[in-house]
Amino acid sequence: MTATTARRIARVRPLSRAAEDEHFFVTNDAPDFGSAAGRVWTVTTSPFPGSAANAGSPPRGGWEIGATVDETSFTFLAPSAPANVLGMAHNTGRAGRELPPQAFHKAATSVVGPGDAIELRPGVGRVEPEAELTIVVGSKVRGLTPGNARSAVLGYTIGNDVSARDLQESDVLWISAKSQDTFTPVGPWIVTDLTGDDLAIGINHNGVDLKAASSADLGWRVEEILAYLTSFMTLHPGDLVLTGFPAECAPIVPGDTVTCHIAGIGQLTNPVVSAA
Repeated sequence: MTATTARRIARVRPLSRAAEDEHFFVTNDAPDFGSAAGRVWTVTTSPFPGSAANAGSPPRGGWEIGATVDETSFTFLAPSAPANVLGMAHNTGRAGRELPPQAFHKAATSVVGPGDAIELRPGVGRVEPEAELTIVVGSKVRGLTPGNARSAVLGYTIGNDVSARDLQESDVLWISAKSQDTFTPVGPWIVTDLTGDDLAIGINHNGVDLKAASSADLGWRVEEILAYLTSFMTLHPGDLVLTGFPAECAPIVPGDTVTCHIAGIGQLTNPVVSAA
């Protein structure tokens, strides 16, 4: 995977003697994500100023600011600990513009990282993944306009808006359909200096590529979405906004593996298991 001028920012946990809540932020400027240089990261300060939830852990040996760490020494986490996770309803294509913009809330507790399991509880019914270009908010903002909304974007990551379809029919607010534990895998990193206007989006389900699409196919664009959301609420550093899913999906069951991929960002892979 390549990017021309992009910087990647990741939230990671050391593999060696790490506490459960220990995490650090790291950056990588290599244009080729899969190269040797693309696998060596530099420890940095939190990219989310003023967010207590996204403050890095105290330094440990080899993890001081400016130290270099190899991907073999850590695991990727969800790239932020958001106060708000929001998605856009009926933003699956141009037809969405025929309806007013409408957001839904996903619980912050539904967020998991790369490689974490999507857990399906008994009786949940039909569940489908949705690969979505996800805005990572970089500052505290309210009252944005389409003209200045991009200034609030730290970068983009991949979000999987896992959705229980039967519950969407019975729960008009979609809370039970969208906010179940593990129903928002996000990652593996944030990519900056990416417009997000025309990026290929798709899903690989158990090794089979489903029909892909592009972020250009979405009805409401990034700046319009942020202007809409901040017209009635404040967004905070680290908040995540899933912009919509324009491609093909398929039902998932325990034992499956789902990989969401977006050009210019990479891949987000999660297994599917039965909830304990």
